[in-house]
Amino acid sequence: MTKFVFVTGGVVSSIGKGITSASIGRLLRNRGFTVAPMKLDPYINVDAGTMNPFQHGEVFVTEDGAETDLDLGHYERFMDVNCSGGSSLTTGKVYSSVIAAERRGDYLGATVQVIPHVTNQIKSSVIMLGREQEADVVIAEIGGTVGDIESLPFLEAIRQMRTELGPGNSLFVHVTLVPTVGPWQEVKTKPTQHSVMQLREIGISPDVLVCRSEVPLSAEVREKISLFCGVPPRAVIESLNAETIYEVPLMYESAGLGAFIIERLELEPRKADFEEWRSLVETIKAPKRKCTVAVVGKYTENGDSYKSIGEALIHAGIPNDAEVSVRWIESDAMENGASPAELLAGLDALVVAPGFGVRGIEGKIEAIRYARETGLPFLGICLGLQMAVIEFARNVCDLEGANSEEMADNPPYPVIHLLPEQRNVVAKGATMRLGSYPCNIVAGTVAHRLYNSSRITERHRHRYEVNNDFREKLQEHGMAISGVSPDYRLVEMIEIADHPFFVGTQAHPEFKSRPNRPHPLFVGLVRAAVARHAAVVA
Repeated sequence: MTKFVFVTGGVVSSIGKGITSASIGRLLRNRGFTVAPMKLDPYINVDAGTMNPFQHGEVFVTEDGAETDLDLGHYERFMDVNCSGGSSLTTGKVYSSVIAAERRGDYLGATVQVIPHVTNQIKSSVIMLGREQEADVVIAEIGGTVGDIESLPFLEAIRQMRTELGPGNSLFVHVTLVPTVGPWQEVKTKPTQHSVMQLREIGISPDVLVCRSEVPLSAEVREKISLFCGVPPRAVIESLNAETIYEVPLMYESAGLGAFIIERLELEPRKADFEEWRSLVETIKAPKRKCTVAVVGKYTENGDSYKSIGEALIHAGIPNDAEVSVRWIESDAMENGASPAELLAGLDALVVAPGFGVRGIEGKIEAIRYARETGLPFLGICLGLQMAVIEFARNVCDLEGANSEEMADNPPYPVIHLLPEQRNVVAKGATMRLGSYPCNIVAGTVAHRLYNSSRITERHRHRYEVNNDFREKLQEHGMAISGVSPDYRLVEMIEIADHPFFVGTQAHPEFKSRPNRPHPLFVGLVRAAVARHAAVVA
């Protein structure tokens, strides 16, 4: 029988429920259990695909093409599992399903209500994920903060599940804040007490309290929290800020959380193997080399907008034994007077990030030109590839005015264009090329050397493609087409051979990178960056 762990958060938002959920998954995975992570998001959007990255952060895309919350990226990276569309459940999805069922007459004329119809839909979705993935444990994180009105149906659903599942089959983890105040940094437990009281008011008593704190919690404080919140002292887990987020599972394991979860869920006791995880954390914390990589994007004001890119660069530093410092640069800056030479001076590599719309694209093009002309290692992702093609067409192929049909009406040379099957699509949600697609890699290319394979799959999230009418022209002037779709219709990867590292991909390789399995394109970029840094220092 599948077991269930439900993770809630209190006191403040962005408290770290996602990292906590992912870390719990790592504790279980390192004991050999099959884990299915899930995010229950209270927003009414059907998915995250149409949400503003300035407000919501990046949209994480799964193998099956679901556009989801960025926490699913944490789940995949920590647990080394692939999430699916079923791993993300929103209020929009729930109500869409309930309304569709009502229209079909599934409820036999009953008055459709939040309880039981909405809560039943939530419960069935959670249980179905466990069945589909044949999971030993489902870890379901409830978005938002306890007390938010929109979270109530989800909290009521998991309250019901505890009763229905019976003893030993569910565990409630509450992530809360234990702040310090005053000149003496006095620890205050009252916010945690009130947060637990709010949970109890809706019928949920937590089994574990993960207490975020900037100072270590004394035995006295832990005893106080235990007494007032009704959890055993050993279930009051101190969660201090870590040097790297990948250290958090090790901290939880040392605190005894793994053993406590196994005991409460009545799972088979198994030895935890953290050797690989400890090794990668040690490398992240004490690398022998270093480099600095710029990420030029349109949404860098929100640090979560390119979360997976930042993490993929950290992952790539592990096999290179290198600390990767990331410098975030808004592409608008190069359209407002700043020169690429000034902004990119002293950097060891450049990533041009994905995005949509015309704002900031000329800045991206200028940054790419600087990288191409100066030998700065470069990786273009999605829109980054498209801008690299435009830059090359304009400045190497002499196609003045070359552009994308997304950015200009009737450009003289539409080197990036909209596929015919996309021309009549007007709906915004889930209408792009989404999810995993195969790609044939051309032998003898940088991409072939990095992947060490002639056939790969990568995740996509885009609508515009390289125009095949200009393929020959680009290749004649030195741009190699190193990856194509199996039918040779779509350009998937490009590179320039006489450059230290110049690669572009239509895909989003950052979504598949894991700390224990860094993505080869990022590994290659960081390797080139480390070499450039060493040469400059020497």
